[in-house]
Amino acid sequence: QVQLVESGGRLMQAGGSLRLSCVASGRILRAYSIGWFRRAPGKEQEFVAAINWSGGRTYYSDSVKGRFILSRVNSKNTMYLQMNSLKPEDTAVYYCAANTRDYGLEYPPLSSSEYAYWGQGTQVTVSS
Repeated sequence: QVQLVESGGRLMQAGGSLRLSCVASGRILRAYSIGWFRRAPGKEQEFVAAINWSGGRTYYSDSVKGRFILSRVNSKNTMYLQMNSLKPEDTAVYYCAANTRDYGLEYPPLSSSEYAYWGQGTQVTVSS
């Protein structure tokens, strides 16, 4: 069993920076991919970023590419989503998710259906 807890979300001004954290417990996740997704009010959940087990491969949605950076510290079972140049359209609940099916996957999954464990989410609100 895996528990994921996100933190760091808050109200921000457009153009600001924010770092979200996702701490895993219950199982060591250093061999598995982690994804971040978000759900904005009235919209469907969308992929934000994903990182493979080593941190050597990261993928971003076009909407956040060049502004967000996903990293992980496996010794701490913690993942970080650095969000820069925030925009009002980044307003959403952000979720981290763990893929615990595919050990040592080189290319992290981009689909939410590939992730079995999810955190409760953290709210990010960006005002203009």
